[in-house]
Amino acid sequence: MSTTHDSVEVDDSAPPPSPRRGRVRLRRAAVMAVPAGLLGATLMVLTAQGVLAAQFAISGMPFTVTADKLEGTGFEQFGGLDNMADNSPNAGDTGGQVLIITSAIKKATLTNLCQSVDLGGTNLLIRAGRGSNPVSASDLTTDSTIVQGDASFTNIEIGNDASTLDKAGVKGPIGVFSQQSDTVTINNLRQTNYATTAASFKLPGLHLSFSSDGC
Repeated sequence: MSTTHDSVEVDDSAPPPSPRRGRVRLRRAAVMAVPAGLLGATLMVLTAQGVLAAQFAISGMPFTVTADKLEGTGFEQFGGLDNMADNSPNAGDTGGQVLIITSAIKKATLTNLCQSVDLGGTNLLIRAGRGSNPVSASDLTTDSTIVQGDASFTNIEIGNDASTLDKAGVKGPIGVFSQQSDTVTINNLRQTNYATTAASFKLPGLHLSFSSDGC
């Protein structure tokens, strides 16, 4: 692309543009341009800023979640940004924003759940839902950068406008690419997450510990 330079009059009284604001607009444009599709057995979803899980300032420290199996009813996916607290040491050169993937599930169960966060030399490790007593959650949302597994859906719709979603009780921003289905099953689930919320979250057999190894 070429750019021509013409002489223009500049109003010196006008305030200088805000670099951060411009960066936010650019990132939002990028989100809307990237479809949240199914790539083989990998699920990728984008979330909308301030609508779902990230209604709080994220720490900017990713955590890993694995499960032998996730089963859900009422499934939605769509996209945007998460924001860190002002002056977060984890911001780096991102401007304190993370382009992420959000899944919303009305009701979910997870078998053999493992969650770990790297604290620098050691991992905070959480395990729950082993055997015949899986973890259960309602109105579950996860903000992720990677979601992997062997996935299957019933009555899936791909390419919806996020503002028209109705499977998980959440509506996203107008004009954002999304998808939804009546049910979702993911075997050998692995996620890199930045935020999770749920209306209820039951963890039978909860075990929290520090470990040299993560999930």
